[in-house]
Order: sequence, then structure tokens, then C-alpha cells
Amino acid sequence: MSGEVGGRRIGVREVAAAAGVSTQTVSRVLNGYPGIREATRERVLDAVAALDYRVNNAARALGTSLTRTVGVVASDAVLHGPAAGIAALERAARARGRWISTAYTDSDDPADIDAAVRHLLDQGVDGIVLVAAHGATALDGFDVPIVPLYGESGARQRDAAALVVEHLADLGHRRIIEVAGPSDWRESLARTAGVADAVARLDLELVDRAEGDWSAASGFALSEAVAARVRKGVTAVAVANDQMALGLIGGLTARGLAVPGDVSIAGFDDNPDAAFYTPALTTVRLDVEGEAAHAVAAVLGDASASPAAPVLVIRASTASPR
Repeated sequence: MSGEVGGRRIGVREVAAAAGVSTQTVSRVLNGYPGIREATRERVLDAVAALDYRVNNAARALGTSLTRTVGVVASDAVLHGPAAGIAALERAARARGRWISTAYTDSDDPADIDAAVRHLLDQGVDGIVLVAAHGATALDGFDVPIVPLYGESGARQRDAAALVVEHLADLGHRRIIEVAGPSDWRESLARTAGVADAVARLDLELVDRAEGDWSAASGFALSEAVAARVRKGVTAVAVANDQMALGLIGGLTARGLAVPGDVSIAGFDDNPDAAFYTPALTTVRLDVEGEAAHAVAAVLGDASASPAAPVLVIRASTASPR
């Protein structure tokens, strides 16, 4: 409900008077209509804040069937990728005059994911974005749009993984290992597909493929097997995220191998700490803000420009083989 001043309830008319605009303009700003001049929009939002005007979403939903809320189903939010995605979705929704309502789930339980989706639908959300979507997550059969954060096809995930392999090939590496994420994650499958495509196209040898759980601990646990391969001629490892790369570097170093002297390591995500690893990590960066804006536009049924292409960030963890 709206705020009150002197016992009088604040409504659209009071906001319009304070901003010096019509009630129709206030309504258009609050409903996120395009074509409003930025200065006008700011005056209206300033008046809304000053008067403590609050939209009654329940009443609005009765008239419009919309709550101006985007649902987010998220799992594994302690990891950098999902956490960054949720924060970007919040910003993207706010830019469109919406809020997000997030339901956290057990990523290994399809029934739990389904319950989270239905919980958000019961709130009357305008659509749902899936963060850290798993292969078993249903995307259809519901009354509102449901989309994964990085798109159903995962094309930019594949392109990003291919960039990493191309970089390693350019340095002269011919025999590589892939450390993949969990095989039930859509993002992991897309990244593995990108590695496979680039390996085949560049006529490289994928000597082995190991699977971690996205954590640094799992990367460390895989380091013994990777070290054995390095001692038999593997010279580079493409890792599906930066946290696993961090653990792998630590494990290889503990086993007497130098990065990149004995083996080059490249990650994925460009998390905020990647530049401060020892050595600083070569990785690839997705346009998370653009992906979030694209996903929010998709659930709202609007056309939106595609996110920017992934960017390779070259640092000290990769070099030409000895």
C-alpha cells in the first residue's frame, strides 16, 4: 500500500503533483513503458521515494494479471557463477521496473526444483529464470515463460570454451586434458561440447576428461590423476571453472609440477579472484550482465539485443610448452 502523510494516503495523484507530470506519466514510469524521457523518469522516481509511495502489487495483479516480479529458481548459490548470475538478474529486473523473488533448491532433486517453480507460480510471478539449470529441469508445461539464464542452446558457453582451447593450440599445445563440471548441469554440458568441437576442428588430442563438482576441493582431488598424465606428455588442461582451476593448480604445485612451466592451466568465468591466483589465471569471461538482461527480456516477452561475445583473458597460467 501507499505511504501516508498527515493521515492522508499517498497515491498516484500526489506523486504526479510532486513530479510535475500527469498521473498517466506516473503510471507509465511505474509500469516500465519505453519512450519516457530519462529526466522525467528520474523526477517521478524521486517523487516516489520522497513520498514513500509503494505500489500495491496484489491490487495491480487483479487488474493486469501481473505482479511485476520475476521469479528466479537457483541452486548452488555459494559458487561464484550462480551467485553472480542472481545479482545480475536483480539489476536487470530493477532496470525494467521489476523485482526478483528467488527460490533456492536442492540441485540434485528434480522434485525440489519442480516445487520451487510451483511456489513462484503461486506468487503470480510474470516469468521464471533458472540459474544453474540442470538437465532434469523442465522448461515447458507451465503458464508463464521459464528460461535458463544462459539460454537453452548454451551457444555462448560453447563459444567461450572453444576460445580457451584455441588459445592453448595457438601456444603450441597438442595434447590436453579437460576438467569438466558435473555432467547433469546444462552449462557443464555446453562447455564440454565447446571443448570437443575445438579439439576436433584443430586436430588436437584430448587425452583424458575428468569431472569435478565446481569446487576448488574437487580440482585439488583430481590433481594426482592430472599429474600422472602430465608426466606422460600432456601439456595443458582446460578447466570448466576458475574454482576448480585454483584447486588443480594447488594440487599440481604440491606434487612438484610448475604452472605453466610443466603444464598450462586455463579456467572459465573470470571470477574476481582469478587475477590474484598464483600464477594469475588465464580464463574466459561471459557477459553475465548481458545474459541477465536477455533472460529478463525473454520472460517478459520482449525482444532484446544479444549479450556480448565471450572474452578470453590471458594471464600467467598459460605459456608455450617446453
